[in-house]
Amino acid sequence: MSEMDVLFATLRQAADPPTVECIENVVKHGSDRDLNRINALAFADKHHLDEEKTIAALLHAARIGAFEMTWNVLCPGCGGVLDSGATLKGVVQDTYHCALCAAGYEPTLDEMVEVTFTVSPRVRRIAAHDPDRLPPLEYYRQIFFSSGVDLPEDLEAKFDRIQLEMIELAPGEKAFVSLQLPAQFVIIFDAVTHSAQFIDVQGEPTDERQTLSMIISRTHALNETLTLRPGLLRLTLENHTDRRVVPNVCIAGDELHDLLGRRRPFLTAKRLLTNQSFRDIYRTDTLDVDQRLKITSLTFLFTDLRGSTALYERVGDLAAFDLVRAHFRVLHEIVATEAGAVVKTIGDAVMATFPSPDRAVAAALRMREAMLRLNAEHGSDDLLLKIGIHEGPCLAVNLNDRQDYFGQTVNIASRVQGLADPNVIMTTEAIVGDAQVSEILRDGGISSVSRLAELQGIGREVRIFALS
Repeated sequence: MSEMDVLFATLRQAADPPTVECIENVVKHGSDRDLNRINALAFADKHHLDEEKTIAALLHAARIGAFEMTWNVLCPGCGGVLDSGATLKGVVQDTYHCALCAAGYEPTLDEMVEVTFTVSPRVRRIAAHDPDRLPPLEYYRQIFFSSGVDLPEDLEAKFDRIQLEMIELAPGEKAFVSLQLPAQFVIIFDAVTHSAQFIDVQGEPTDERQTLSMIISRTHALNETLTLRPGLLRLTLENHTDRRVVPNVCIAGDELHDLLGRRRPFLTAKRLLTNQSFRDIYRTDTLDVDQRLKITSLTFLFTDLRGSTALYERVGDLAAFDLVRAHFRVLHEIVATEAGAVVKTIGDAVMATFPSPDRAVAAALRMREAMLRLNAEHGSDDLLLKIGIHEGPCLAVNLNDRQDYFGQTVNIASRVQGLADPNVIMTTEAIVGDAQVSEILRDGGISSVSRLAELQGIGREVRIFALS
């Protein structure tokens, strides 16, 4: 039995077998490009798989060494990969600069950090394992651009229409290029070092030869936009790095913007951090203790059992423990199937996160129904669940050796839960104002009653909504 067979036999024990079978089939028969920086959501869509099962399978595959997981910091403008690492611990800069867009960005985990999966060399060797040997444009496709940029299959043909020159330079090599500058905005860009030079070509055409020298180095030196005239340009390019570089000269017009503007969903760091499989597999190996990473929008759901102390007194420790444990098991299952994750339990309370408000509300409604069923099965109303939901910005942190969250959004969600009555889901305006939540409530015939409430420690009144 080969090592690949052993790894996939192990993987089938940990993840959904049909999903694993699909991944194994692509590993055996897919192209090299199919196995580099796999976009989990696009993979699931292409092969008609469940997204959550696909993410879980790839996470398990990375854990056993069949795949390598990569965390890529992205430019929200062009979709280029600004930095890359094996873990989220590598995202340490306050600002990341994109030379191609000439802009700096503060990293957030919502849309600026993607997670991709590449087959391990021990399973199958692919061209991207040696990126400096990729053809230049394939390097741009597979290494520079993120999996969220939906580049067309005929990229070469489309890029030819805007490309004036594309060359390869070995370490220390110098090249001289002659080209005709059109009266348009032109960019010289290298995808390896992210070196860039902008040229605003304007004015009357000239017969005089214009010259320009550009040194490609690791310093990412920012160059001011040059103004040249349409006509002949003699360009000198020098590679001052220890790697091959692949500079190109292209027209930065509508065709380039249209090419890079095609986007598709991808697995964000935020979504992965709120994924139960990820938390179960990787546990504390996510953030360094000093990291504080911003999330623009995350939905928090808190639950608690009302009267649990009286429950232990009434039915006895053993019966109460079994009943509470059954309640935890049901809540965990519901959270996981709604793309959420349980962050922690405190006594009889649960703190969970979801990538969007609609997922949290769907989970809350299912939790309420599940508690009613458990009570019916036991012939009593012992499980009186209080639920609170809120959405907003927060920080992802490492707290008490656990990946956790910090901020006012968390505080409000916790306080809102404290105001809930049993079997009533308490939310904020941020939740009920979501379009998809409104659709869920309308389809389910669920009414809401709002009021202003003073939340302890918040210092202002918050409008809360009781869903019943």
